[in-house]
Amino acid sequence: MKSLIHTTVLITLLVAMSSSVFSNDTTKPTSASSYNKPTEEELRQQLTPLQYSVTQSDDTEEPFNNEFWDEKRQGIYVDVVSGEPLFSSTHKYKSGTGWPSFYQPLESANVNEETDYILIFPRTEVRSKNADSHLGHLFKDGPEPTGLRYCINSASLKFIPVNQLKTAGYEKYANLFEN
Repeated sequence: MKSLIHTTVLITLLVAMSSSVFSNDTTKPTSASSYNKPTEEELRQQLTPLQYSVTQSDDTEEPFNNEFWDEKRQGIYVDVVSGEPLFSSTHKYKSGTGWPSFYQPLESANVNEETDYILIFPRTEVRSKNADSHLGHLFKDGPEPTGLRYCINSASLKFIPVNQLKTAGYEKYANLFEN
Protein backbone atom coordinates (compact mmCIF):
# COMPACT_ATOMS: atom_id res chain seq x y z
CA MET A 1 0.00 0.00 0.00
CA LYS A 2 2.84 2.39 0.89
CA SER A 3 4.55 1.88 -2.49
CA LEU A 4 1.23 2.48 -4.29
CA ILE A 5 0.87 5.84 -2.51
CA HIS A 6 4.48 6.77 -3.37
CA THR A 7 3.94 5.80 -6.98
CA THR A 8 0.69 7.82 -7.17
CA VAL A 9 2.36 10.87 -5.64
CA LEU A 10 5.32 10.56 -8.01
CA ILE A 11 3.07 10.29 -11.08
CA THR A 12 0.99 13.26 -9.94
CA LEU A 13 4.11 15.37 -9.46
CA LEU A 14 5.50 14.41 -12.85
CA VAL A 15 2.25 15.26 -14.61
CA ALA A 16 2.02 18.61 -12.81
CA MET A 17 5.62 19.47 -13.65
CA SER A 18 5.32 18.51 -17.29
CA SER A 19 2.19 20.58 -17.75
CA SER A 20 3.54 23.77 -16.19
CA VAL A 21 7.28 23.92 -15.65
CA PHE A 22 8.15 22.20 -18.90
CA SER A 23 5.40 23.78 -20.95
CA ASN A 24 6.31 25.59 -24.14
CA ASP A 25 3.55 28.14 -23.48
CA THR A 26 5.38 31.41 -22.93
CA THR A 27 2.33 33.68 -23.00
CA LYS A 28 1.71 35.89 -20.02
CA PRO A 29 -1.16 34.69 -17.83
CA THR A 30 -4.16 36.96 -18.16
CA SER A 31 -6.28 36.06 -15.17
CA ALA A 32 -6.97 38.85 -12.69
CA SER A 33 -4.91 37.07 -10.05
CA SER A 34 -1.81 37.26 -12.27
CA TYR A 35 -1.74 41.08 -12.24
CA ASN A 36 0.18 41.82 -9.08
CA LYS A 37 1.94 44.91 -7.86
CA PRO A 38 5.72 44.42 -7.65
CA THR A 39 7.62 45.29 -4.49
CA GLU A 40 8.76 48.86 -3.86
CA GLU A 41 12.33 47.90 -4.80
CA GLU A 42 11.18 46.25 -8.04
CA LEU A 43 9.06 49.29 -8.94
CA ARG A 44 12.01 51.64 -8.52
CA GLN A 45 14.10 49.39 -10.79
CA GLN A 46 11.43 48.78 -13.45
CA LEU A 47 9.83 52.22 -13.81
CA THR A 48 11.26 55.49 -15.06
CA PRO A 49 11.22 58.33 -12.52
CA LEU A 50 8.17 59.83 -14.29
CA GLN A 51 6.29 56.50 -14.36
CA TYR A 52 7.01 56.01 -10.66
CA SER A 53 5.96 59.56 -9.77
CA VAL A 54 2.68 59.31 -11.70
CA THR A 55 1.64 55.78 -10.69
CA GLN A 56 2.87 55.75 -7.10
CA SER A 57 2.69 59.43 -6.03
CA ASP A 58 -0.43 60.46 -7.98
CA ASP A 59 1.43 63.02 -10.09
CA THR A 60 0.36 64.24 -13.54
CA GLU A 61 2.58 64.41 -16.60
CA GLU A 62 2.67 67.40 -18.94
CA PRO A 63 -0.04 67.64 -21.60
CA PHE A 64 1.03 67.33 -25.25
CA ASN A 65 4.47 66.17 -24.06
CA ASN A 66 3.83 62.53 -23.32
CA GLU A 67 4.14 59.25 -25.16
CA PHE A 68 0.55 58.36 -26.10
CA TRP A 69 -1.45 61.59 -26.35
CA ASP A 70 -1.31 61.41 -30.15
CA GLU A 71 -0.85 57.62 -30.58
CA LYS A 72 -2.82 56.39 -33.60
CA ARG A 73 -1.82 52.72 -33.87
CA GLN A 74 -4.31 50.00 -33.02
CA GLY A 75 -3.78 48.04 -29.83
CA ILE A 76 -4.47 48.00 -26.12
CA TYR A 77 -3.13 49.93 -23.17
CA VAL A 78 -2.16 48.07 -20.00
CA ASP A 79 -1.04 49.21 -16.56
CA VAL A 80 2.73 49.87 -16.75
CA VAL A 81 3.04 48.44 -13.21
CA SER A 82 1.03 45.21 -13.37
CA GLY A 83 0.08 44.60 -17.01
CA GLU A 84 -3.66 44.74 -16.27
CA PRO A 85 -5.59 45.44 -19.51
CA LEU A 86 -7.15 48.88 -19.13
CA PHE A 87 -8.04 50.63 -22.40
CA SER A 88 -8.26 50.00 -26.15
CA SER A 89 -7.44 52.18 -29.13
CA THR A 90 -10.98 51.35 -30.34
CA HIS A 91 -12.29 53.55 -27.49
CA LYS A 92 -9.64 56.28 -27.79
CA TYR A 93 -10.50 59.70 -29.16
CA LYS A 94 -8.87 63.07 -29.66
CA SER A 95 -10.04 65.21 -26.74
CA GLY A 96 -7.72 68.16 -27.32
CA THR A 97 -6.46 67.96 -23.72
CA GLY A 98 -2.96 66.65 -24.49
CA TRP A 99 -3.45 63.33 -22.69
CA PRO A 100 -4.73 60.04 -24.07
CA SER A 101 -8.51 60.00 -23.66
CA PHE A 102 -10.93 57.09 -23.82
CA TYR A 103 -14.72 57.03 -23.60
CA GLN A 104 -14.73 53.68 -21.77
CA PRO A 105 -12.31 51.15 -20.28
CA LEU A 106 -11.45 47.91 -22.06
CA GLU A 107 -11.93 46.00 -18.81
CA SER A 108 -14.04 47.99 -16.34
CA ALA A 109 -13.26 45.40 -13.64
CA ASN A 110 -9.60 46.52 -13.81
CA VAL A 111 -10.42 50.20 -13.23
CA ASN A 112 -11.39 51.71 -9.87
CA GLU A 113 -12.88 55.15 -9.45
CA GLU A 114 -12.26 57.17 -6.28
CA THR A 115 -13.04 60.74 -5.27
CA ASP A 116 -10.07 63.03 -4.66
CA TYR A 117 -10.00 66.62 -3.39
CA ILE A 118 -6.49 67.59 -4.48
CA LEU A 119 -7.73 70.66 -6.39
CA ILE A 120 -10.20 71.64 -3.62
CA PHE A 121 -13.26 70.54 -5.59
CA PRO A 122 -14.04 66.81 -5.87
CA ARG A 123 -12.81 64.90 -8.91
CA THR A 124 -13.04 61.26 -9.88
CA GLU A 125 -9.62 59.68 -9.81
CA VAL A 126 -9.02 56.56 -11.93
CA ARG A 127 -6.76 53.81 -10.50
CA SER A 128 -5.90 50.29 -11.62
CA LYS A 129 -7.59 47.61 -9.54
CA ASN A 130 -4.76 45.18 -8.79
CA ALA A 131 -1.69 47.43 -8.71
CA ASP A 132 -3.55 50.51 -7.38
CA SER A 133 -1.66 52.67 -9.89
CA HIS A 134 -2.81 56.25 -10.33
CA LEU A 135 -3.95 56.44 -13.97
CA GLY A 136 -5.66 59.81 -14.31
CA HIS A 137 -9.16 61.23 -13.91
CA LEU A 138 -12.68 60.69 -15.21
CA PHE A 139 -14.81 63.56 -16.50
CA LYS A 140 -18.38 63.69 -17.79
CA ASP A 141 -17.61 65.69 -20.92
CA GLY A 142 -16.76 62.89 -23.35
CA PRO A 143 -18.35 61.75 -26.61
CA GLU A 144 -21.18 59.32 -27.15
CA PRO A 145 -21.94 56.54 -26.46
CA THR A 146 -20.93 57.08 -22.81
CA GLY A 147 -20.43 60.84 -22.44
CA LEU A 148 -17.30 60.02 -20.39
CA ARG A 149 -13.67 61.07 -20.76
CA TYR A 150 -11.05 58.92 -19.09
CA CYS A 151 -8.13 61.35 -19.16
CA ILE A 152 -5.11 59.10 -18.59
CA ASN A 153 -1.41 59.73 -18.04
CA SER A 154 0.75 58.06 -20.69
CA ALA A 155 3.31 57.34 -17.97
CA SER A 156 0.86 54.94 -16.33
CA LEU A 157 0.38 52.95 -19.54
CA LYS A 158 2.18 50.44 -21.68
CA PHE A 159 0.94 50.14 -25.27
CA ILE A 160 0.60 46.68 -26.84
CA PRO A 161 0.21 46.97 -30.64
CA VAL A 162 -2.22 44.61 -32.39
CA ASN A 163 0.59 42.59 -33.98
CA GLN A 164 2.07 41.87 -30.52
CA LEU A 165 -1.11 40.95 -28.62
CA LYS A 166 -0.59 37.20 -28.92
CA THR A 167 3.09 37.14 -28.00
CA ALA A 168 2.45 39.48 -25.06
CA GLY A 169 -0.32 37.22 -23.74
CA TYR A 170 -3.30 39.41 -24.65
CA GLU A 171 -4.58 37.40 -27.62
CA LYS A 172 -8.14 37.43 -26.25
CA TYR A 173 -8.35 41.09 -27.35
CA ALA A 174 -7.30 40.48 -30.98
CA ASN A 175 -10.92 40.15 -32.07
CA LEU A 176 -11.46 43.86 -31.30
CA PHE A 177 -9.33 44.68 -34.32
CA GLU A 178 -10.69 42.20 -36.86
CA ASN A 179 -12.54 43.96 -39.72
